[in-house]
Amino acid sequence: MRKLVFIKPLPCTFAQAFVQTCAVRHLYRPLLPKMRYYKVTMQTEIEAKWLNINPDTLRAALQRIGATCVTPERLMRRATFDHPGLTQKNSWVRVRDEGDKVTLSYKQLDDRTVHGTKEICLVVDNFATARSFVEMIGLTQKNYQETRRESWKLGDTEIDIDFWPWIPPLVEIEAPSEDEVYAVAEKLKLAKGQALHGSVETAYQAVYNVTDDEVNQCPEIKFVEIPDWLRERARQIP
Repeated sequence: MRKLVFIKPLPCTFAQAFVQTCAVRHLYRPLLPKMRYYKVTMQTEIEAKWLNINPDTLRAALQRIGATCVTPERLMRRATFDHPGLTQKNSWVRVRDEGDKVTLSYKQLDDRTVHGTKEICLVVDNFATARSFVEMIGLTQKNYQETRRESWKLGDTEIDIDFWPWIPPLVEIEAPSEDEVYAVAEKLKLAKGQALHGSVETAYQAVYNVTDDEVNQCPEIKFVEIPDWLRERARQIP
């Protein structure tokens, strides 16, 4: 008869807890002795957003400074997931269908600055399967969101023209350094003082009188009519 062995979990992050659980289930048992030394390396997203841009004007400006459109406008789908251990660290898990690939990401918001968002990102092969996987390991889906995105590149800088439901178009600039972000922004005549940082809730808050939680916990953000409750909070007509 097989003897059951109960292993006391080590103090760990959610990601470590998941690997420990897999180890106990004989999927990744060789990793268990190393778990105490497991270290997660997160990438800092150095980026800023500008709301209420004119897409055609911005495209002309991008062409003028030598940027190249690397991915035409396409629909993107994302589902975000929560867990008590994630909430405590102001973090979440996201599955996103980017049109040309599907990604599974751990996101962490340390502060609302150009350096404030941290990320670990994996490329996976199926949006629905990734969502099922995340739910099966104990996370709860917070919301489902749709956007349209057009991607440009200038050297090592990525420029995305984003269309989110119920708000004006915005542009997001991500680069290896803060100086490079604002250098490209200056070429595009985007004022540094008008930059938004962090997740997209700051863009919604510029248009509507809403809290972070009201945006993040909205079950669906899709290209449909503005919900009545949100329309009533409008600061301006999008």
